[in-house]
Amino acid sequence: MKFKSIALATATVAASMGTLLASPAAHAEDQFMPLLVYRTGQFAPLGIPWADGKLDYLKLVNARGGVNGVKLTYEECETAYDTGKGVECYERLKSRAGGSGSFDTQSTGITFAVSDKAPGDKMTLVTPGYGLSQSADGRVFEWNFPLLGNYWTAADSMIQDILKKEKGSLKGKKIALVYHDSPYGKEPIALLEKRAAKEGFELLKLPVTPPGVEQKSTWLQVRQQRPDYVLLWSAGVMTPTAVREAQATGYPRDKMYGIWWAGSEHDVRDIGAGAKGYNTITIHNTAEHDKVHSDLKTMVYDKGDGASKDGKSVGSLAHTRGMVIAMLQVEAVRTAQEKFGKGKAMTPEQVRWGLENLNLTQERLNELGFGKVLRPVKTSCENHLGTDWARIAQWNGSKFEVVSDWYQADKSIVDPLVKEYGEKYAKEKNIQVRDCK
Repeated sequence: MKFKSIALATATVAASMGTLLASPAAHAEDQFMPLLVYRTGQFAPLGIPWADGKLDYLKLVNARGGVNGVKLTYEECETAYDTGKGVECYERLKSRAGGSGSFDTQSTGITFAVSDKAPGDKMTLVTPGYGLSQSADGRVFEWNFPLLGNYWTAADSMIQDILKKEKGSLKGKKIALVYHDSPYGKEPIALLEKRAAKEGFELLKLPVTPPGVEQKSTWLQVRQQRPDYVLLWSAGVMTPTAVREAQATGYPRDKMYGIWWAGSEHDVRDIGAGAKGYNTITIHNTAEHDKVHSDLKTMVYDKGDGASKDGKSVGSLAHTRGMVIAMLQVEAVRTAQEKFGKGKAMTPEQVRWGLENLNLTQERLNELGFGKVLRPVKTSCENHLGTDWARIAQWNGSKFEVVSDWYQADKSIVDPLVKEYGEKYAKEKNIQVRDCK
């Protein structure tokens, strides 16, 4: 698994050349980890701390001694959240260093595009909190792993929190979905339509043309329609624009719920008190700080090796999610080593086995420093999502605070959707549904 040593390029070079190469010199048994990122483009405010979190965790693993002694090498490839560029990155990196560990595409559109390629390439796609919601069905999506939660589980948990506020009844209510007009923004619609039929509320669908800097007509409709709640499916510049428009039109921010990619400090910090009350859903409890954050400081940043110069994003929701995603990928490698041999780099197929047999107990999460951030996660042949948990965090004017109990999606609604859309996908793509028994 030898390849030429690659020098660390700067983020400025990354922006101009479209890629950031950041890897220590590789050895025969190093594990290669591809890093698709968007440090430029419309979603860069989200993409930068997300990318830094992934890179920082890989650096921390190496500082801790690697994965059973196996060091991690990595290479960033800049997608600018562009599907075409993302596919190019995937094609270039999939065979690097003998085969990639797994891909976190960092984009629903890129996930859609490479999901058709992954089975033939025997390459795993890890998409915690995004991607195709139906890919939780491992019988159909053998190579996709939407771990921890997807857009259907997120939307369902939001509705559960709203139900609590409305004392168990949404009959006659209006809920608006203000969404990025893209595959990403459209993902929650199927679940929300099912919930609307069950709970008796009216669902208003209000698409916003990307990148989302112009929303006056959308919020004029909000003002006219007067929905009781607004669910915001946005990211990057679209999020603060929406919050500012809500402020300008007098729409209560405490009636707004942003998806996790619309809920990080950079989205509302500059608005400050004007965003007070704004809610976001978290993947498990990614608003929490834990031992992994202090380890990162002492073992990486204090030694001048952090992904960012100032480390200000460390502890933010977006950065923590980046670390969580990288941790899941690394633990899949570790799990695979238990079966195929410790001290060895794992092939993509072996990593796929590791992802399908994850069993992150509370004890293991505590050891890794994520015990407060995540609850136990276990996957299987049929269940590629693992265990979904979520909490609601609210902006108090200066920081996000967790304000809800734990939620899990209603399986009686989500599971039939996963099966229905999964089997429909299998039929369209002529995929043989696996027998997981």
